[in-house]
Amino acid sequence: MDLRIAFFGDSFVNGFGDPEGLGWVGRVCAAAGARGHVLTCYNAGIRRNTSADVRERWRDEALRRLPSEHPRALVFSFGVNDCLIDGGRRLLEAVTTVANARQILADAKTLAPTLMVGPPPIAYADVNARVAVLIPELQATCRALSVPFLDVFGALQSSAAWMDEASANDGAHPGRSGYQALAALVDCWPPWRAWLP
Repeated sequence: MDLRIAFFGDSFVNGFGDPEGLGWVGRVCAAAGARGHVLTCYNAGIRRNTSADVRERWRDEALRRLPSEHPRALVFSFGVNDCLIDGGRRLLEAVTTVANARQILADAKTLAPTLMVGPPPIAYADVNARVAVLIPELQATCRALSVPFLDVFGALQSSAAWMDEASANDGAHPGRSGYQALAALVDCWPPWRAWLP
């Protein structure tokens, strides 16, 4: 069985900053393949995307990548960009992010099994404070929709690999070791493992 999975989100999904070009998505898919699972993985992470951007594009892109005759699944991860300040204003207020997440995930569930990976920390304390407040609201939304949610924030904030590389890079994106740390969290997550044929 060839399970086809589309990953939607931002630059962290894209894996920006990883010199190997794999990010966490490439690494979890490679790890599954190494264990003998047959997957087709589509990375649809776009730099600077907010939850509103993902809401607008995911369904059309998913339908192009995930034909109904094959087993298919969806993974979403977003939220950091929503919490950024641009021109003195937050890009999206938490209530809007949560509403976007609710719409995305409710619609996604009707198409395919769906997971959400929570937003990671970056090297800016003010952004992290807003992300930390957002995470429980995303968790509650996922719980209400019966969509598994993986909170990676605390583990990555305690990860020298993630935080040191993000600080040394652009303040947000890690390199190889940081993405390996995030991939390890996803790879051992029971809801992810339960998908694999």
